[in-house]
Amino acid sequence: MIKHTVVIAGGGPTGLMLAGELALAGVDVAIVERRPSQDLAGSRAGGLHARTLEVLDQRGIADRFVSQGQVHQVVHFHLPLDISDFPTRHNYVLGLWQNHIERILAGWVDELAVPIYRGREVTGFAQDDTGVDVELSDGKSLRAEYLVGCDGGRSLIRKAAGIEFPGWDPTTSWLIAEVEMSEEPEWGFRHDAVGSHAIGKLEDGRRMRAVLTEQQVRLASEPTLRDVSDALIAVYGTDYGIHSPTWISRFTDMTRQASAYRDRRVLLAGDAAHVHPPMGGQGLNIGVQDAVNLGWKLAQVVKRTSPESLLDTYHAERHPVAARALRNTMAQVALRRTDDRTKVLGDYVSELLRMAEPRKRLAAEMSGLGVHYDLGEGHPLLGRRMPDLDLDTASGPLRVFTLLHHARPVLLNLGEPGGFDITPWADRVQWIDAKYAGPWELPAIGAVPAPTAVLVRPDGYVAWVGDLTQVGLADALTTWFGPPTTV
Repeated sequence: MIKHTVVIAGGGPTGLMLAGELALAGVDVAIVERRPSQDLAGSRAGGLHARTLEVLDQRGIADRFVSQGQVHQVVHFHLPLDISDFPTRHNYVLGLWQNHIERILAGWVDELAVPIYRGREVTGFAQDDTGVDVELSDGKSLRAEYLVGCDGGRSLIRKAAGIEFPGWDPTTSWLIAEVEMSEEPEWGFRHDAVGSHAIGKLEDGRRMRAVLTEQQVRLASEPTLRDVSDALIAVYGTDYGIHSPTWISRFTDMTRQASAYRDRRVLLAGDAAHVHPPMGGQGLNIGVQDAVNLGWKLAQVVKRTSPESLLDTYHAERHPVAARALRNTMAQVALRRTDDRTKVLGDYVSELLRMAEPRKRLAAEMSGLGVHYDLGEGHPLLGRRMPDLDLDTASGPLRVFTLLHHARPVLLNLGEPGGFDITPWADRVQWIDAKYAGPWELPAIGAVPAPTAVLVRPDGYVAWVGDLTQVGLADALTTWFGPPTTV
């Protein structure tokens, strides 16, 4: 039996990001992926939101994605919401299909020497007090201290762990297809009594991508080219001579969330923990951000730096974020209905979202820049993402995100040099003396008071904010990075 400290089931964006996070922390991690290669049938999801790009920037790999995508300075909720005025280096959505996102992430994970068991699936597991025995489809087994299910909405890991998946059954279904065509189609969007439909060109200019609302909810059967042809004819009066499909799929507005993100030594992330319709393109992004929240915590637990109870904060912090996405996608589906009353409601929502304050608040939620973990009362920065400030240090100019490239926490002292003593945590926490004279501003919040010091977690969120004293610092260090080392 082969042993790894952590085994991840699923090598999509969430699983890859989690593997990278654990590898940066020096954890022996492996991925089990059913596909024989990283290749995807079809383009799949498209788009990286601002906070996901910030997370990638924190690891020094954002440029790999930005160089291959297209910048769009809006997020979508019922109508485009401008985020060009948000205080972030990534005040945009990056248009980039999932097949490219996975390819780039897989390249990064390969550089970190993470083994991937390809062409195999997890078929079952048994956990005890010290670890998890993981059964694979080729008859072999792995032994791990922890197993993380990143295996999608139909997650075997979630089901085998007995974790409930409550939510709402589908009311609408859509066909999505990437095909070639013999005739020039009607490009763009069309709206009718059934719903919204769209046809667009793919990157190669030869194939098209069609998304079609079905007249009746269909769930059971796998969609076929004939289904796509019939749906096109129903909407456009012709199927444009479609042929040679590379990908045909069906999605619905089914909305569900795992009741718990952890069962002892088994955890869930990404679509295994939450599924919802793709409105606003949030699913992939929330999954990647799940991974970044979980990775450093799991690393500290397996290294015995922090107690196992640290893992409880993963559910406490990430479950509300996905719950909010479930709500806003359900609202977006409702606003797409075509009856007269819903159209009037949509007009009112549009009026509100053209106002600055509602636009900023909802855009911050959709982009991930508005995430606020409940870490108690205090400074507005507490529990929010740390801005990527341009610092002046003894070593020269330095960005905050550069300090996070190796996924290590940092105590940033912006007051008098040498004003803090974190010796008992010096092996775990970086200490940087720096100066910053610019504004402090948060998306949707606006200007906030300049702190004297901030403690930034590896995921880029602020765990403590200081004034001219160290009040609460030792408690925050212990809570997030383990008890002090005694000499």
